[in-house]
Amino acid sequence: MQISEEEILRLLSQRLNPKRLTHSVNVAKRAEYLAELYQYDKSVAKMTGLLHDVCKNDNFDIMLQTISNSGIILTAVERQSPPLYHAIAGAAFAKDVLKINDDDMIHAIRYHTTGRAGMSLLEKIIFMADLTSDDRDYPDVESVRILSEKSLDDAILYAMEFLLQDLVARKQLLHPDSVACYNEQQSRCRSREHLA
Repeated sequence: MQISEEEILRLLSQRLNPKRLTHSVNVAKRAEYLAELYQYDKSVAKMTGLLHDVCKNDNFDIMLQTISNSGIILTAVERQSPPLYHAIAGAAFAKDVLKINDDDMIHAIRYHTTGRAGMSLLEKIIFMADLTSDDRDYPDVESVRILSEKSLDDAILYAMEFLLQDLVARKQLLHPDSVACYNEQQSRCRSREHLA
């Protein structure tokens, strides 16, 4: 990778508000920890964690422009789900502006909000690091942290069950990638139970 951690931190301090910068640093630390636990490259996980919200504080017009400039065409669900823009724009920014050519890193940034079927180990690490970083304080975060240290797949299933139920309760659209992620994790869980 051609950009250093110091350069990324300088960039983030210019692009993100203090709370979001703190979150990104916490996600990077958690990603590094999970990477060590699951025998993945810690430096790649840390850098990806730092960058996962690189576009989070951009306004929606700028995010949409970043997405458009990258040639990405949003689906109907994505167009109607502005909270998803920052992940798509962030992946485009990392690839086009920062010239990161590691597809695994780009995908981990892109899918850290929705998840997807067939996630790589890095994608799973970033997804769970984002949900379990030190600054997170939702009611059962400690249980999710412990679960993520035992099984990323089980933690992702648990998180997806909550996230999808929450979206339905709030009458929000469900991204097909999130549904596919849930279905895949649920199938894995059932297969393990069947084999046990």
